[in-house]
Amino acid sequence: MNIQSAVLKGANILKDKFIQTAQLDTEILMAKALGANREYVILNNNKNLKDKNFKYFQYLIKERANRKPIAYLLNKKFFWNNEFYVNKDSLIPRPDTEVLIEQILKLTKHKNKMSILDIGVGSGCILLTILKERKNFYGTGIDISKKSLDTCKINAKKLLLGTRTKFYKSDVDKFGQGKYDLIVSNPPYIKSCDLKYLECDVFKFEPKLALDGGLDGLSEIRKVIKKSSELIKKNGKFILEIGFDQKNKVIKLLNKKGFI
Repeated sequence: MNIQSAVLKGANILKDKFIQTAQLDTEILMAKALGANREYVILNNNKNLKDKNFKYFQYLIKERANRKPIAYLLNKKFFWNNEFYVNKDSLIPRPDTEVLIEQILKLTKHKNKMSILDIGVGSGCILLTILKERKNFYGTGIDISKKSLDTCKINAKKLLLGTRTKFYKSDVDKFGQGKYDLIVSNPPYIKSCDLKYLECDVFKFEPKLALDGGLDGLSEIRKVIKKSSELIKKNGKFILEIGFDQKNKVIKLLNKKGFI
């Protein structure tokens, strides 16, 4: 079978599963099966497939048809200007979170040296992106998941940031190392009862630990705000990602802890 026929077959399987990006996903998975890029797939669609490549491609299509996210099948996700290693142990970096990066880069435009704490560091996409953009900043990341931290360390090494980062396995409540100029967090903020309404790709495959914000969606946010109020330097900045409908409640929580 040639590449074109296999791609057509794969795309139809994904379309039958109502996957909106069926054609694109199929081409990307074919590229993965061949150890090539998508351009190669498009330009060489008459080439015959080796048996082992075709079998691997079929496996990838089956996994995607079961709604496994493309990022987990490729073990990578592009975020800001860098490619991050990802696996099922950490949340897939989202374009939404790039808004945090924009704000942090604006706030730190004229800063020369800063210490940053990322609470719930996950894959490291926020912390490591900032360190890549700001050459004299130093970062600390904490996470309750050891597997998440392992992923983060892989990314720190990949981006040549090992000497400017420290990572700790710790619950936010129990962490007490140092004081920071900037604290950032993208904590779990979805109500427990709303998790089942998330897209199948997210609900079935991404770690619940990184999504579940408790009964009101604010249980982890409360902890992060409390700890940040203790660890932030005077005139420090605190950047927090929250749900679209949580603004007013979070402002009250921040005010209570002395944030302006």
